[in-house]
Amino acid sequence: MVLRVYKYGDPILRKKAVPVAAVDDRLRKLADDMIETMHDAGGVGLAAEQVGRQESVCVIDIPDGCENQEDAMFNAPVQMPLKLFNPEILMSEGTQRDREGCLSFPKIGGTIVRAEQVTCKYTDENNLPQIITVRGFLARAIQHELDHLDGVLYIDHMSAVERLEYAGKLKKLAKDNGGVR
Repeated sequence: MVLRVYKYGDPILRKKAVPVAAVDDRLRKLADDMIETMHDAGGVGLAAEQVGRQESVCVIDIPDGCENQEDAMFNAPVQMPLKLFNPEILMSEGTQRDREGCLSFPKIGGTIVRAEQVTCKYTDENNLPQIITVRGFLARAIQHELDHLDGVLYIDHMSAVERLEYAGKLKKLAKDNGGVR
């Protein structure tokens, strides 16, 4: 089922996720609905807050061709789509600077600095603990979605100049969606 994607300005996007005790059928259905919603909207990641929920759940599906060949080979063991419950970044290294967008910020994109490589632990849909180390675009997507789970938005990482450039659009978007910035 395609869910509503909450936009910038809605207070839910600034809320911190609540850890889940165990992955059950209700949470598996939520993750499946989030994947369907993300695909329908043309995104590569989605966090529970973006669909009005506070569980510590996010999903990621990096399409073929989005990563450079070296990163794609490094990340190959990670099966898409990823369903992460209670995810946490254990380690990060290096830096990368690239454009990002977000389904909660239609037609607004910015250049963000993130870690080049991250090691992430999470619980999978079978309640099994997992640890992955990924690079490049997938590392960026994980960091973006985990920020959402902490109530941090990608615009919080934008330079002051870029935020100023989008100030009018951000103000209108916030006003249209509840006014919280």
